[in-house]
Amino acid sequence: MSITHGSKGTTTKTVAPPEPGKPITIIHSAAGREKSEPARPKQRWLLSLVILALCGGGVAVSYPWLKPLLAGKPPAGPPPARIIPVVTAKVERTDMDLYLNGLGTVTSFKTVTIRSRVDGEIKKVAFTEGQTVHEGDLLIEIDARQYRVQLIEAEAQLQRDHATLKLALLDLERYESLIGTRAVTQQQFDSQRALVDQSQATIKVDEALIENVKLNLEYCRITAPIDGRIGLRMVDLGNLVRANEVSGLAVITQLHPIAVVFTIPQDDIARVQQKMQSETQLTVEAYDREMKILLATGKLAAIDNQVDATTGTVRLKAIFENEKGMLFPNQFVNCRLLVETLPQAIVIPTAAVQHGPEATYVYVVKSDSTVELRPITVGPNEGDRTVIASGLEPGETVVVEGVDKLQKGSKVIERGSEADRSATP
Repeated sequence: MSITHGSKGTTTKTVAPPEPGKPITIIHSAAGREKSEPARPKQRWLLSLVILALCGGGVAVSYPWLKPLLAGKPPAGPPPARIIPVVTAKVERTDMDLYLNGLGTVTSFKTVTIRSRVDGEIKKVAFTEGQTVHEGDLLIEIDARQYRVQLIEAEAQLQRDHATLKLALLDLERYESLIGTRAVTQQQFDSQRALVDQSQATIKVDEALIENVKLNLEYCRITAPIDGRIGLRMVDLGNLVRANEVSGLAVITQLHPIAVVFTIPQDDIARVQQKMQSETQLTVEAYDREMKILLATGKLAAIDNQVDATTGTVRLKAIFENEKGMLFPNQFVNCRLLVETLPQAIVIPTAAVQHGPEATYVYVVKSDSTVELRPITVGPNEGDRTVIASGLEPGETVVVEGVDKLQKGSKVIERGSEADRSATP
């Protein structure tokens, strides 16, 4: 025991503890009263009990099945199993189409740039931009007055040369009758006969000139050479045009039918060749860039005769009737070539197929709403569907979404069903 005198008449006495390591301090005040420094174990026990009570109440609220246990009553049974909401699908037996996909470019069979064959002023534009035209329809009319004048001049020249020929023929007949009397020489007779031949040749030149002027008159009326859709015009009414200008006046493109050139990997050439030998034509579908909208359906026409060594692909050409006009030249499309159809195959959504370290499997929903892990053998797939070679039967139900929360024997409920909505707080 040790005694220490503090200030203001306070004396502190330390008593040897009954147990080692636990000293008891006694404080003597100036008035001679002793104060025992409170030992704190009792307060700590009370605080611990309060905290435990609060925690027990929170657990009881969160887990109602623990209330009997906290109240000192034995539990009625194990806690109920958790029901997992999932999305399911039925196993189907149906025909499965297998496709080869490739990026293609729409190509027109005929594209014509309309140009003028004569010089002149545009007097009439007879088409509307974007209009569908037919062969022989009037498109543009050029001022033809100068060519009509040329035609009149050529016809007059022809008449004059006809008169010259007639006179030459009469002189030739006279020389021929006088050649026996030696009134004319042989040289004069030969010269007259040559003059007749020259007049006949001049008439042929005049006739050709007339035909040329008539042809120019026809060229003043520019018509559509093919059926197709005409684009935006490049000149307006009143402009002067020259013969065979490079820019042209408009462009007509044939849209019905139209072709698409697309590529497939060289490894698939044998499949396509075998199918073409067994069937007359293979079906090709053209989709937009996002593979969502079917633009047209056509037939495979030809396979290129060589493989592109830089890309390892071969080009194929398909023909589309393009009745709805959804395909345009130089348009990029996604092509799907139907190469095989599996009759009455067992098919499930591809999302239901799970790949494990030892096997491929699916979760099958049983009649008691629990799931079973079922190993399967998969076949070819197309898009979001997969063919099952073995392991499933038509009519069974497989889990498509929510498989990450499942294990063997888990109880499930169809997501979005009435029971699922009532169970959701």
